[in-house]
Amino acid sequence: MDPFDTAAGWLQEHFVIPLLYQLDMMQWEDVGYGWALFAVYGVAQVFITLAICLPLERWRPVETWPDAKAVTIDVVYTLINRIGVLPLVTFVLFYQVQVWLTGTLTDHGIVPPTLELLIPGLLGHQILTFVLYAIILDFGEYWRHRLSHMFGWWWALHSLHHAQRQMTFWSDDRNHVIDEVISFLWSAAIALLIGIPPLQFPLLILVLRFLESLSHANARVSFGRAGNRVLISPRFHRAHHGVLAAGQQSCNYGAILPVWDIVFRTADFGREYVRTGDPSGEEALHTGTWWQQQSAGWRRMVAMLRRKRSKSARSRAGTDLAA
Repeated sequence: MDPFDTAAGWLQEHFVIPLLYQLDMMQWEDVGYGWALFAVYGVAQVFITLAICLPLERWRPVETWPDAKAVTIDVVYTLINRIGVLPLVTFVLFYQVQVWLTGTLTDHGIVPPTLELLIPGLLGHQILTFVLYAIILDFGEYWRHRLSHMFGWWWALHSLHHAQRQMTFWSDDRNHVIDEVISFLWSAAIALLIGIPPLQFPLLILVLRFLESLSHANARVSFGRAGNRVLISPRFHRAHHGVLAAGQQSCNYGAILPVWDIVFRTADFGREYVRTGDPSGEEALHTGTWWQQQSAGWRRMVAMLRRKRSKSARSRAGTDLAA
């Protein structure tokens, strides 16, 4: 028997079913197994990430710190996202929405959208289709990420991710809850539009998240002139997290593939291993507990929205006086 199935079965029997029984939610038993399976995948992914990224960081670290306590909270973010919340949200909610959408469209005589309908040659080529799914999701992620830097209220949330001055491979999951919800809805909408199967969506997210973890590694790793233009390296992505010097613009928004930065002229392959962090945010965003960081991000977003509202009110008042 598949070891992942065995582990998921044990988790379902000893944790999921007793919990569902206590909550009088046994109708979710089948879906609960799906969560258990992808939680097991999440555990495996964390160990694989550790096995690859930790030696890289110890081999050629960009920085060393006498006190790396700030990294500990990033570990908490990773465990919550990869093992708990991410499998639950990406499988259970996506599964339920896709079942509802497919049923609704079918009832109205509409064929649910799939990538295979758009490109019939993909039928029967599951690996190629999986790769195309990943490329499309990555394209969507480029624009979600770029937009999060353009809108003040959104940046206030996303700045929690940028606040880390001790960036490591754990830092990928350091995000505000609201920012995570937006990210999930964004990716889920794309997945529904191209018909990604429910069992493949969380697997795709896990694969993409692993590659994103690698790009955040505190390691002097570059894939060379050609390789850096095929896959985002720690050197390339660190430039995105760098503290901007006078006159510099943010760059390198891509998650997995640098091609989007190249096409839309936001790529910068010249910056070295720069210092990371966001000096404009309050200290809690860097050194606070999980709750303190979430609260600080929320306060910053509210302040941004109030500032925008106040600016709009002054602008309207000026227009009225001029009239």
